[in-house]
Amino acid sequence: MRLMGIDYGDRQIGVAVSDELFLTAQGVTTLRNSGDERVLNDIAALAKEYGVAEVVVGLPKNMNGSIGPRGEIAQAFAASLAETLHLPVVLWDERLTTMSAQRTLIEADVSRKKRKAVIDKMAAALILQNYMDAKKR
Repeated sequence: MRLMGIDYGDRQIGVAVSDELFLTAQGVTTLRNSGDERVLNDIAALAKEYGVAEVVVGLPKNMNGSIGPRGEIAQAFAASLAETLHLPVVLWDERLTTMSAQRTLIEADVSRKKRKAVIDKMAAALILQNYMDAKKR
């Protein structure tokens, strides 16, 4: 069994999965957010393909820890996902993960065009990796 990480966005959704030992997270794909039902079905297919036992959805919080409109959207999406997948869905604080992914790609000298293509799945991998690391402690 594996874990799945989701970086939910208005236009794109990054997806990552763990290895079977829950040590590392790898970005798998970026889905176009064309509407919740289709996206839910796409994620369900990926969850089945990878043998996912639990899903971690990034929760965008404000810097003061409060939950704003983006966080509420992520919460609603996570609830729909749990209902669709019949799996545990955990919300995980994703503050600064996209910025961290962006910085890593810039330091690796990845072009702007290529960064845009991988940033969401890399953010999903960071969300999942942070979750797994916290569970180990």
